[in-house]
Amino acid sequence: MTLAVDIGHRLGAFLLDVQFKTGGGLVALFGRSGSGKTSIINIIAGLIRPERGRVTIDATVLVDTEGGLFVPRHRRRVGYVFQEGRLFPHLTVRQNLLYGRWFAPQTKRGDDLDRVVNLLGIAGLLDRRPGRLSGGEKQRVAIGRALLADPRVLLMDEPLASLDEARKGEILPYIERLRDQSKIPIIYVSHSIAEVARLATTVVLLSEGKVAAVGPTPEIMQRLDLFALTDRVEAGAVIEATVERHDETFGLTELASRAGRWKLHRLNAPVGARLRLRVRAGDVMLAKSAPADLSALNILPGIVADIGPHDGPTVEIRLDCSGDALIARLTRYSVERLGLVLGTPVFALVKSVALDGRSTSRPLQAMVDRAAEAGDG
Repeated sequence: MTLAVDIGHRLGAFLLDVQFKTGGGLVALFGRSGSGKTSIINIIAGLIRPERGRVTIDATVLVDTEGGLFVPRHRRRVGYVFQEGRLFPHLTVRQNLLYGRWFAPQTKRGDDLDRVVNLLGIAGLLDRRPGRLSGGEKQRVAIGRALLADPRVLLMDEPLASLDEARKGEILPYIERLRDQSKIPIIYVSHSIAEVARLATTVVLLSEGKVAAVGPTPEIMQRLDLFALTDRVEAGAVIEATVERHDETFGLTELASRAGRWKLHRLNAPVGARLRLRVRAGDVMLAKSAPADLSALNILPGIVADIGPHDGPTVEIRLDCSGDALIARLTRYSVERLGLVLGTPVFALVKSVALDGRSTSRPLQAMVDRAAEAGDG
């Protein structure tokens, strides 16, 4: 399913002028506050009528200002999950979910309740009222209600913004499962680089109402020229890896990637599972010769492929590690002392303790079936 957006709209002194197209998965609208993220999904949802533009889902046109077409929001079949769950406090969880089903076409009002309940892990909540739910539970119910409306596309406006870190950790695996199993395109608004790196298949990077870049998440995350538009402190690389083995003696898991082998804290994932590993730039050290007798367990050879601006005390370095990219943040003094230039061979060092469960996420597809059946881990 393809969502195509080409819109222009003025909000006071702010001008929104964006164009992008997505073919499915989870697309993150990413950028600083005030970059236009929420305005875009409000236009897709029909909450804002744009001054100019066209929005389509496959062959269905939702907005075409040139042709004078603006489909009312209740006829768009667009699911919307807000920052707060916005559940009906006087209804049980089951009743809140079934309310969503009334918005689905009659031919689509089947037995999807059990499927959605199992997908989101909310079977034990069905008889509760919202006042007895945690923040993460409320958001899962809100997602379920939106899914039962059988939407063509699901819009999520910073759904984790109001949650503490514990509740975020509770709901993130369910959003991953939703991304992998629902087959519904998801447009996910966020200004958190950690959420985007973990969840997004595609990133639309916004700056001052315009699209600064669009592409697969690993590709966008490795571009040094975009760090000024993102959270530079949290910048890093995204690595696709496979679980090779578990070391029960020392509580470690070994991953294999194009860059090399990784050792990190024991993961609850089967051998053969494909994972996404986020390596923060601030956790990467560089050496020009192969180090020995170090506590760091991850030592990966690479070549300096790009060097960021030298206009401050720190510099970002992008490495090509056999096709995988790693980002290192060094002091400008270290860059000059090591004589780093494009093409310099180096070794990247990453401590295992810097890579925990928060650094990894589910694969962009379901885990390998036979690995799951083996029950390893």
